[in-house]
Amino acid sequence: MNLEFCQLTLSGDREVNQDCMAHIVNDAYALFIVADGLGGHLAGEMASHFFCQGMLRFAETYSWLMARDPAETISIWIANAINEMRRLFGQDGSVEQAYTTCAILYLDKRFVLTAHCGDTRIYRMNPQRILWRTLDHSVPQQLMNQGDITEQEMAQHPYQNQLTRCINALRAHEAEICLYPAMEKGETFVLCSDGFWGKVKQHELLQLAQLDSGEAELSKLAQLAVLRGNGKSDNVTAQWIRRL
Repeated sequence: MNLEFCQLTLSGDREVNQDCMAHIVNDAYALFIVADGLGGHLAGEMASHFFCQGMLRFAETYSWLMARDPAETISIWIANAINEMRRLFGQDGSVEQAYTTCAILYLDKRFVLTAHCGDTRIYRMNPQRILWRTLDHSVPQQLMNQGDITEQEMAQHPYQNQLTRCINALRAHEAEICLYPAMEKGETFVLCSDGFWGKVKQHELLQLAQLDSGEAELSKLAQLAVLRGNGKSDNVTAQWIRRL
């Protein structure tokens, strides 16, 4: 895949960074993952990291099957990643309270596939506009869908952290899977946790789609997200991908 990409993660004002990110880029395909852990103590951090490890572990097996039935294959891939989470937790009792969101982007020459669960997002953009974003599995997203709040009000809503779906190692996953046309030259994808998108405005996000943007612009927006947290910033994680 002829791609340019960069990624970063910041703890913000939290003692622990419960976000995790992972990627694979080779000649045949590209895989990007952002996961945002939820849970007391280190449970959320373990959940997000174990999930990413599981996705990477089975990449060689399932990437070869994506052409046959992409949606079914990614669903099985995720299920096996969750089984790997369970194995890695072992006898740790925190597994019951350990949850994670996920945003998965799979690219090859034929199609774009997204799989997400929770409020970690994927944006697809060109230099003119945001083409689409994944829809959160959250109470604010439901309220926006009903017309009760606006896009700009979602991040500040008092129920912003109330998710309607997330991943736990002891439960079947409910990832939403979508298939799209292949990535076009000059398009940009951004995967990000709510600590990033919740503090970055739409027109600022679109800066990342400009053809002269890259790692420096991503870093500036991430730092801005932390500053706008006013000492209460969440973890901030983002991956930026552009087809050359």
